[in-house]
Amino acid sequence: MPPTGPTRPTRTALRVCPLCEATCGLTLTIEGTRVTGARGDRDDVFSKGFICPKGASFGELDADPDRLRTPLIRVDGELREATWDEAFDLVAARLPALVEAHGPQSVGVVLGNPNVHTMAGALYPPVLLSVLRTRNLFTASTLDQMPKHVSSGLLFGDALAIPVPDLDRTDHLLLLGANPLDSNGSLCTAPDFPGKLKALRGRGGTLTVVDPRRTRTAKIADRHLAIRPGTDALLLAALVHVLFDERLTDPGALAGHLEGLDELRAAVGDFTPEAVAAACDLGADEIRTLARELAAAPTAAVYGRIGSCTVEYGTLASWLIDVLNVLTGNLDRPGGALFPLSATGRAPRPAGPGKGFALGRWASRVGGHPEAKGELPIAVLAEEIETPGEGRIRAVIALAANPVLSAPDGSRLDRALDGLDFMVSVDPYLNETSRHADVVLPPPPPSQSAHFDFSFNGFAVRNQARYSPPAVPLAAGLMDESEILARLVLAVGGPHGVDPSAVDDQVIDRVLTKAVADPLSPVHGRDAKELAAELTGAGGPQRRLDLMLRLGPYGDGFGADPAGLTLARLVEQPHGVDLGPLKPRIPGLLKTRSGRVELFPAPIAADLPRLRDALAGRPASLVLVGRRHLRSNNSWMHNVPTLNGGSNRCTVQVHPEDAERLGLADGGAARVTTGAGEITIPVEITDTVRTGVVSVPHGWGHDRPGTRMAVAHARPGVNVNQLLDGSLRDPLSGTSVLNGFPVELAPARPAQPSTPA
Repeated sequence: MPPTGPTRPTRTALRVCPLCEATCGLTLTIEGTRVTGARGDRDDVFSKGFICPKGASFGELDADPDRLRTPLIRVDGELREATWDEAFDLVAARLPALVEAHGPQSVGVVLGNPNVHTMAGALYPPVLLSVLRTRNLFTASTLDQMPKHVSSGLLFGDALAIPVPDLDRTDHLLLLGANPLDSNGSLCTAPDFPGKLKALRGRGGTLTVVDPRRTRTAKIADRHLAIRPGTDALLLAALVHVLFDERLTDPGALAGHLEGLDELRAAVGDFTPEAVAAACDLGADEIRTLARELAAAPTAAVYGRIGSCTVEYGTLASWLIDVLNVLTGNLDRPGGALFPLSATGRAPRPAGPGKGFALGRWASRVGGHPEAKGELPIAVLAEEIETPGEGRIRAVIALAANPVLSAPDGSRLDRALDGLDFMVSVDPYLNETSRHADVVLPPPPPSQSAHFDFSFNGFAVRNQARYSPPAVPLAAGLMDESEILARLVLAVGGPHGVDPSAVDDQVIDRVLTKAVADPLSPVHGRDAKELAAELTGAGGPQRRLDLMLRLGPYGDGFGADPAGLTLARLVEQPHGVDLGPLKPRIPGLLKTRSGRVELFPAPIAADLPRLRDALAGRPASLVLVGRRHLRSNNSWMHNVPTLNGGSNRCTVQVHPEDAERLGLADGGAARVTTGAGEITIPVEITDTVRTGVVSVPHGWGHDRPGTRMAVAHARPGVNVNQLLDGSLRDPLSGTSVLNGFPVELAPARPAQPSTPA
């Protein structure tokens, strides 16, 4: 008989998955304090049991041996383990003195994608920025979604008012540059996106996919249009033209809430299907048919994502998507595109004009690049560090960010970070960016953290709220991420060393003081301190969540509505609280100066001639697009063995005709070059990419020294962003052009043996 030993107790715990935007409910199997399995929670009010490979790997990611368990500080040029007090003492000694000597603009803050997947990442960066008083904020948004924020800000007056397709009720869905069967959706939080698309077709609806690749999503579509990359805005402008030209516009209930309709009609006059056909490489008849079908469908929704955002005309494409939804009467109606109402969002207020949305309120020091939504383009971070002069960035605080791999020309940024006076990184890994830090502060594994989706509930296809307490206790020696960020705020802005709960207390006091003075608030006229005493929760983050829920659109208003939402109610409902389907919200959500949907705002009008000029341009013979894999989420999940391998490979995909023309062999090496750089990468010949297009995934390039990510380092791949120098950007949003840029491709020459001297 095999030897027997003490058995560890096994139990289950519920947890919302933090690994992508789908936010699926998980049932974790836990032995002792270790997560040994994960399956979908069938009783979850939102995901109803759906799970993808990322969620199934939760336990493996949670227990990754390469995760940092203790802080690191740099001593004599080397990173060594330190106590938490040593780490924060070093921050308090260095950063405030640097700001005192060189001013607040000497600090840059970089926020990575994982911040929106944690409670702490949503709650504390705004507080950190307020105490730093720096305008040098850089985030992953200018590598991804900023065009949508800008277009929404211009149309609706609120950069966070982003409509999502009503997947469960629509009759016709048009997807551009989106592959939700692999990405699980983005700016559209929808567990089981594949199931929702299949249900659409099952009820007789139509799915049209516009994508230069025959993705997994395109394969299940009724129609796949293999557009030339980067020309989505031209196609969309032509669809708008057809609607006007053939008198197919019908805004429906929105008709009385629109401004700029006549100006819009005139502006798209040149974008006929015949005029854009050659640039898009689509037939004019195909374009007209698509416009007519959109107009004729009982309900329809147009949705675009990263393939239509990270291109030269990303903001124009994002704007035209919502213009199409407006003109077909599908914006803000069931079955079309609707605005979610998050449980922690602002409670609805009477309709009326707002402050509007402004671009370019300040600009970067070196290149004069305008801000968008309070952020500067992350592609200009290196020049802001390298260039001498007053206001030079001398210190960086990076929160869950790895721009050396995610931003253009990582090698330049790599060198720039090495020249900083001081750097702090909050990251569970020593990766290509955090290896430059003077202080590394590692948050605990996700099983040991509470969870609530502040960001993604604002993009969810159904209103709901779910809270997950920690599945296992915080391990000895680790520090909760909320405490890490609160102590960082105190170390930077003072008073260093006091109880970190002081940060949360200050926020709560500020919010309640404002609420009791607001005549439209349910707590108007009440005592802020008495209200604060009513808040529940195990710590500051939970008390702040309780506050936001109570003052939110479904909240109890501190007793005003006894049936309303509170943290206590969420805790009692571990599978979540369903708040119902999305409902029309216009005009109440509009914050434009006119109080109407501004269809043709001035910044759009000023940028449209640039798109018109593209009608006369000559398309490049070969362009590159990225791609996403179901088992990957940017660079930070490449260290999980079960998610790394198989079809999740770093290759350049090439159509067979292009491979033959260029002399490329399947499995051989190719050299991809631009005027900014080159990479050498294995070739994968496949007809899933159209001719004239090659595809390389993003987030790879784990071959730099000094990291501690063994699995990723063993299969490093190459960094596609080395082909870019950061100069290609969408001018309105500052977003880097990561798709649809020209490249040259040739067989890689074998290395030549060295000749003896």
